[in-house]
Amino acid sequence: MNQWLIGAAVAVVVLAATTAVLTREPARQAVVLSVLGLGLAVLFAVLQAPDVALSQLAVGTALTPLLILLTVRKVTRRPTRTDDRAGIGDDRQDRR
Repeated sequence: MNQWLIGAAVAVVVLAATTAVLTREPARQAVVLSVLGLGLAVLFAVLQAPDVALSQLAVGTALTPLLILLTVRKVTRRPTRTDDRAGIGDDRQDRR
C-alpha cells in the first residue's frame, strides 16, 4: 500500500512539474506551482518527513504562488486616459 502511495505522489509531482515548465502564462504557472507544491508536500508526508512537508505546504503551496500572482498583477499595467492624452507611448515626435 505504501509503495502505491509513493508512486502516485511521484506521478503527481512529475506531471505537475512538466506542466509548469510547458505553461507560458505566469498566472497559470502560479496555479500549477501550487499544485506542484501540494504534491511535494504529500510526497514528503508519505516519506515520513512531516516537518519538511509542513514547510513545503506553507511556502510552495501558498506563499510562492501568492507572491507570483501579486507580482504579475502589479507588473501588468493598462494605459490610463492621462497616458493617452499626454502622448506617452506615442512614437510620433512633437511638431511645433
